[in-house]
Amino acid sequence: MARTIPFDPSLFETHCIIDARTPLEFAEDHLPGAINVPILTDAERVEIGTLYKQQGPQPARVRGLELICHRFPAIVATIAEAAKGRPVLVYCWRGGLRSESIALLLEMTGYPVVKLAGGYKSFRTIVTSFFASVSLPVQLVVLHGMTGSGKTEFLQQLPQERYTVIDLEGLARHRGSAFGSLGLGEQPPQKRFETLLWDAFRKAPTDRPIVVEGESKRIGRVTLPGDLYEVMAAGTKVWCEVSVATRVKRLSAEYAMEEYRQPMAEALERIKKKLGGPQYTELQNKLAAWDIPGVAQDLIEQYYDKLYYRVRKWEPEGTINLEDYAAAEKELAEICCI
Repeated sequence: MARTIPFDPSLFETHCIIDARTPLEFAEDHLPGAINVPILTDAERVEIGTLYKQQGPQPARVRGLELICHRFPAIVATIAEAAKGRPVLVYCWRGGLRSESIALLLEMTGYPVVKLAGGYKSFRTIVTSFFASVSLPVQLVVLHGMTGSGKTEFLQQLPQERYTVIDLEGLARHRGSAFGSLGLGEQPPQKRFETLLWDAFRKAPTDRPIVVEGESKRIGRVTLPGDLYEVMAAGTKVWCEVSVATRVKRLSAEYAMEEYRQPMAEALERIKKKLGGPQYTELQNKLAAWDIPGVAQDLIEQYYDKLYYRVRKWEPEGTINLEDYAAAEKELAEICCI
């Protein structure tokens, strides 16, 4: 039987991580950097699980062997190619038969392998525990500002040697606004979002501040986990100033793509009640005429800004002006005392 070891983040640097679960389980979430080498397909896992419940473990294991034994050479070859000489860490849902089967195959063929104690479930506990009580060893700086201020672009231009930037919207694949999903693809499942976020915090150096963008509790369909929202609310809040004209220009440049025409119409429909009938009709007409600057201007004045000021209940520790990113970075450095 393969040696079992507890989870340690250093394993990411030393081992080839193999996820033995089904493609659906892997898609929902997996360890950072893991490679999916499923020992069962999604349908086969359902079949084996049903057989286990109805007839017991032995018939289920016999059927499992019938299904997978012809795949053994391919499984070993796939893992050997991915490992490239590194030792292998294999896991399944709870560190049971699926990971043990692959570990046994690798041991029999001479490859160094260990199993993750408790499987994915044990790793998931580590992630949820981190967010249940977020404690950061460095300053957390939270940038706030109106929609179209250019906060995300500014974050991406901050020098990496001075700041750790965690792009919440990038990880969530959503800009956090009514039109926030356009062009960003499908959002990750909640568990996947949490793992990506945990990994980003894990990698953060301890000699520079972490900078994030201020968000609502929900970013599209995913939610900031644990008490992270409260920790952000207690962080160093920085207000990003920018003119309405610049915001209109930035939003127009971001959304003036023909493939966004129908998704924008659908997004506008979703906020119809909040806009009110006359305002919705006016925006609908401007969108039909492809007057994107006009749509952006109206959304800023009639929707985004009103909504923001209703929920803002705090004062910032500092202000930067995003009309000039270089000057804004100097202002941010003064606020952060770096």
